[in-house]
This record gives sequence, C-alpha cells and structure tokens, in this order.
Amino acid sequence: MELLLIIIYGFFLTFILFYSLIQMHLVILYLRKKKKNEKLVTSSLIEFPFVTIQLPIYNELYVVERLIQQVAQIDYPKDRFEIQVLDDSTDETTQIIQNVIQDLKDSNVKIDLVQRPNRVGFKAGALAYGMKICQGEFIAIFDADFLPEKDFLKKTIPYFQNEKVGVVQTRWTHINEDYSKLTQIQAFGLDAHFTIEQSGRNHGGHFINFNGTAGVWRKKCIEDAGGWSADTLTEDLDLSYRAQLKGWHFQYLEEVESPAELPAAMNALKNQQFRWTKGAAECTRKNLSKVLKTKDLSTLTKLHSIFHLMNSFIFICVFSVAILSIPLFYVKQNFVEYALLFKYATGFIISMFFLTIFYWVSLRSLKTDFLTTLKQFIWKFPFFLSVSMGMSLHNGIAVMEGYMGKKSPFVRTPKFNLEKSSDKWYGNKYLASSIGGVTILEGMLFLYFLSGIVLSFHYQSFALLPLFLMLSFGFGYVFFYSIFHSSK
Repeated sequence: MELLLIIIYGFFLTFILFYSLIQMHLVILYLRKKKKNEKLVTSSLIEFPFVTIQLPIYNELYVVERLIQQVAQIDYPKDRFEIQVLDDSTDETTQIIQNVIQDLKDSNVKIDLVQRPNRVGFKAGALAYGMKICQGEFIAIFDADFLPEKDFLKKTIPYFQNEKVGVVQTRWTHINEDYSKLTQIQAFGLDAHFTIEQSGRNHGGHFINFNGTAGVWRKKCIEDAGGWSADTLTEDLDLSYRAQLKGWHFQYLEEVESPAELPAAMNALKNQQFRWTKGAAECTRKNLSKVLKTKDLSTLTKLHSIFHLMNSFIFICVFSVAILSIPLFYVKQNFVEYALLFKYATGFIISMFFLTIFYWVSLRSLKTDFLTTLKQFIWKFPFFLSVSMGMSLHNGIAVMEGYMGKKSPFVRTPKFNLEKSSDKWYGNKYLASSIGGVTILEGMLFLYFLSGIVLSFHYQSFALLPLFLMLSFGFGYVFFYSIFHSSK
C-alpha cells in the first residue's frame, strides 16, 4: 500500500516536472523574441478592409454602456466598420443598449442591436449568429468588460496583409489590478500567460490560442475551420486549434494592450476558473488526438500542444500531491526502506525553481525598475501559488468533469464596473451565494493541512513544512473569501 501511494505521488510529480520544463522552454523562446526586438507593424493600409466588431452581451447592465461608447470611438474610417451588439439579455441591459445606440445616432457609426430567437449555444451561438449577417471581411471581438484603445484596428489589421494570418490576438491589461490583493494576483498569473506563454509559443512557431476577446479573426479562417462550436465551454481554444490544424497562422501582439476588468469577488473568480479549466479539458478530449495524428507538425509543436491543452490537468496534479503529502509524510517517518525513493523525490524541487524563473521573467518584463520588481515578486509569487493551490479542489472537479464528458451550461463571469479602489461591487445582482459542498470541503482541507504543520513540528522534520504552510493559507484564503464575499 505504501509503495502504491509513492508510485501515484511520483506520477503526479513527474507531470508537474515536465510541465515546468515546458514552461522553462517558453521562457527561453520569449527571451529570444525579446532579444530580436521586433517592432510593431504600423498602419500601412492604402485601402481599409471592412471590419465587423462583435460585442457578445448577456445581462451586463453595469458595463455595457461604457463598452459601446468606447468601441464607438475606435479610430477607423466610419464607413469601413460596423458594430454588432449581440444581445442575449433577459433584463434591463437591452434597454440600456437601445439608449446608448440612440445617443450615438448622430456619430455616423454603424451600430446594430442583434437579438436572436433563443440563446442556443451561448456565446459561441451568438458569435455564429452575428457572423451570418455581418459585412466584415474581418471580425474583432470584445467581451463586455473590455475597453479597447482607439487605435486597436489600425494596430491589428495591417498584419492581415499576410494572407496566411487567420487571427491577431492582443495582450490583456487590467483596469482594476490594484483594487485588492485578489485582483493583483490574478493579474500576476494572467500576465505570465500574456507575456511568456503566448509570445513564446508564437515565436517558436507552436500553436497559441485566441483568448475569446481582444483579437481579430479573418472571417474566411473561421469558416474554413468549421465555424464557432458550443460543444466545449472554451469555444475560443477549440476554434483556435481547429484553425491552426487547417494551416492558418496566428499573430500575437504583446505590445498592443487591451484593458479589461478582473473579477473582484471570489465566487466570480471561481465561475471564471471553472469555465476555463473545464473547457480546456473538453478541448483536450476533442482536439489532442487530432494534433498528435497530424503528420506535418513537428514533435516539439506536438509536445507543446499536449501541455497547452492539458494545462488545467496541473490542478489535479497539485491537489493529488497535496492530499497525499500527509500520509506520505507519515510513511517517510516510519518506513525507512523507502528512504532512497524520497531522496529521489526531492529532486523535483527543480520544478519550483523553473516556475520561479517563469514568473520572475514575466513580472520583470513589465516593470522597469529591478527593486520594484523584486519587492512585488517576493509577496506575489508565493501568494499566487498558495491561492492556486487553494483553488485546486474547485478547478480539479471542473477538469475531471471535462475529461469525463459531463456537460454543464456556460456560466459567465459577473462584471462590476470597477475602475477605482473606492468602487464597490457589493449588491451586484448577478452574484449569487456559492456556499456549497465544495466550499465546505475547502474549509476542511484548511484544517487537514494545518495538521501537516503540526506533524512537521512533532517529528522535527521540516522538508514539507513550506508546502503545508502554503496549502493551509491557500485553502483557508479561498474558503474564507468564498463565504465572506457571498455574505456581501
């Protein structure tokens, strides 16, 4: 029994190790890209192709007005773009949209309220419905919480002069990053994706993903790849892989920023994380075998695709390692015959070393001052890792559901219209209390890992003490704010 536990533990540690190695390779690719210092292509358009800007909306009364007003100010010839407000709302959001469109009637901006008979297919269905009636050769998409810069189209459309380019994706930035510690660590994690992961994969010629918003599609690319599909919760990742398997190229622009709002409430973040992690698992089921069977892809691209599509599996690994850490701590203290295996296991500390480099390079790339970067990294990195560990039960369940093919509805992330630290989200009508069985288990796991701290001092063995401290803090933090924010 003890040996079986060690084998299972070793399997999950091995996946974490290979995941960290892939992340380290992305760091190398990213640094190579930075060294080349490629300049952003400036607008050299002689003729401006027609662009459709799609705004998928579902019950967004807090942010829809600022979104439409911002998009209407985009600096592009007025007769060369249209705005489709794809509204599936069932509340007063629709009236707000109608009022804003009325206010803009003298601006010469072509803007239409598009409502379909039913909400079949959720966001993917709305995008597909709008595409049937759109005029654009290119389609830009913005979620409700985004505020695109005025020159967005002039910075992205020139890249489509390369006929092989099917998507141009830009980097998310954060309107309310400094709102709370929760928003700061979200920004910390997302920045790593939008610097190292997206840039590294793109520079290395590997598959990347359209991030669902703040990007532009060539309409022909969407059609060639089979169109939007609602059979996964991450329709953006799914279509991205289908398009790239068809030979389309994606262009990622780290230098072009697209500001958006981060969830400020724990349960809103949980909604978002559940959809992202489960959707990634569903896309693994749907697309990984296709990638592996494609003969004209390099082995390295296939390897990166495995860990790209399976990145949410890391939550199952983290949760499993966490749960097994205490019984294996007991085995280590009482079964000396396994001592050598545990010595080999300590070699996996290299995973933490690689991840430290990964997040350091990401943060450093966005900061100009070394001392400021160091001060922020010292608290953000362990805080981020701890809370990620605390989310591992919640996200791990989502991943398992995705792998097993269990379907669930598209649950969007509530938006709050938070721009200043004084803005409040309490009383948001879209937030429901989420104190369910998972939240209770998170509280019990907080106590479980506290026992690991006690055992460390009891046996005077402190190798796993940092892990137990991070797990206790992470699960305690997620548990506390799930309840506290629900009460608000």
